Amino acid sequence: MRTGSGDDAEDWAAAGRGDGEAYGRVFDRHRDRVHRHALRLVPPEVDVDDVVAVVFLEAWRRRRSARLVEGDLLPWLLVTATNVARNATRATMRHRRLLATLPPAEHAPDPADRHDDGAAVAAFRRLSPADQQVLALCVVAGHREAEAAEVLGVPIGTVKSRLSRARKRLGAQFAEQTAGPPAPPTAPTTTAPTMTAPTTTGGAR
Repeated sequence: MRTGSGDDAEDWAAAGRGDGEAYGRVFDRHRDRVHRHALRLVPPEVDVDDVVAVVFLEAWRRRRSARLVEGDLLPWLLVTATNVARNATRATMRHRRLLATLPPAEHAPDPADRHDDGAAVAAFRRLSPADQQVLALCVVAGHREAEAAEVLGVPIGTVKSRLSRARKRLGAQFAEQTAGPPAPPTAPTTTAPTMTAPTTTGGAR
């Protein structure tokens, strides 16, 4: 559901002039939303707090070009979080591949190995960045398609078509995640032959 207050314009302009308190208010206003969004995108071994920090650092670095939608910086932050989370996940995958080339060490149980984010989150992570962005803006954050188009810098028709395709792909991925393993084939049943006693004719002698 959309909760952006549209109060960012004044604070963000002041932050651009070097007002640290104004920047802090923007950070406090949107930190939790960005954190929850990043959780949907990264595997458990990625530090979500690091992702959030990079998002707001990037916002500060690009403070003169960041796009506000009706005075709200959250849509831009969510798009940036999608890109940062994707890069962090790729870095983690490269680290895993590097570790796989090293001699095996004695394994210590990791609590993250037992962590399950659920089928919906797993399905969302498997989508392309473009699908994640449009779903994050229009479905998760509840922004209008016109607002998503503004922050993404694309025509509204593009947002509508992306959103339609993204919903279908998410549904397909979710169905794949929740589908159970195929049932094992059942052995054919055989009926044991019935033994019948021979019949005799005639009386006893």
